[in-house]
Formats: sequence, C-alpha cells, structure tokens
Amino acid sequence: MTPEEDAATTRPLFDRRMLEVLVCPLTGATLHYDATAQELVSREARLAFPIRNGVPVLLFDEARRLD
Repeated sequence: MTPEEDAATTRPLFDRRMLEVLVCPLTGATLHYDATAQELVSREARLAFPIRNGVPVLLFDEARRLD
C-alpha cells in the first residue's frame, strides 16, 4: 500500500486538546472522547455526538441517545 492509499483509508484523528474547550451544547458539561466509536459523549445529557473527518458535530439532531 502506498502512503497516499494509506492516508486515504485512515480516518483523521480527533485532536484531544479540543476537549479542553468543548462542552456539551445542552448541559455545558464536560465531554468524554470515545475513540472506538469516534464520538464525544455527554454523560449528563446521555448523548453521543459524532466526530466526522476529525470534526465534532455538536448538534442535537445529529446526536445518538445513550440508554
């Protein structure tokens, strides 16, 4: 596999330093990074916000409810 092919098949990584400034848009609580699911989790709101192409999508309509 060439370096170009390898770069095209890997997902951009989320910069964990963003966690210092990002909060849940509903509760203002700290978000927790789930690297496996590529989500930011708000335990207080019981929601998981997706990370797409390395960018967190902090929209309620895009969030997944946690049971």
